[in-house]
Amino acid sequence: MRAKLMSNTDIEIQVSDPTAPAPDSPPVAKTLTVDIWALAALGAFSLLMAYDNYHTGMGWAEDGPQPGYFPFYLSMILLGASVFGIIKSVRERRVATDPEIFVTRDQLKRVMLVFGPTVAFVFGIQTLGLYVSSFLLTAGFMIFVGKISVWKSVLTALIFSCAMFYIFEVQFDVIMPKGPLEALLGY
Repeated sequence: MRAKLMSNTDIEIQVSDPTAPAPDSPPVAKTLTVDIWALAALGAFSLLMAYDNYHTGMGWAEDGPQPGYFPFYLSMILLGASVFGIIKSVRERRVATDPEIFVTRDQLKRVMLVFGPTVAFVFGIQTLGLYVSSFLLTAGFMIFVGKISVWKSVLTALIFSCAMFYIFEVQFDVIMPKGPLEALLGY
């Protein structure tokens, strides 16, 4: 019996995600390309920060460093790191025989399934308020991404939003962005 139990330990259980992207999905971007663009954006940001801190004052005054002294030099270090990273990535790109894929079309669709509603949530806070936007985001994710029944999703989102409202507005009296529904309720 002991030998029988030991042989079962060699069994490997594999669990797969039925909604995982297909392995044959076409690539959208390669890792080196994304690296170069991210480093270029970081370099541009560091140039902007260096320019701004140069005009703020990046030298020494009679009483010590001016307000832009340390941020200016940190920006220059960041710019140097960005340039170094771009040079390194370009060199790697030249010798790469099989560039690594950063994201495939199916993976990007899954990311956008979350990113799009999140951006809409941020803009919805400005017009609908935090609590209504939170309700819509929570219910929407549960229904469309989680594939949970509508009544469970709406009930959960309603409980969550009401709990947030009670905690922030009633208990702690924290000022949060409000929309027309809260105004209708007198808040």
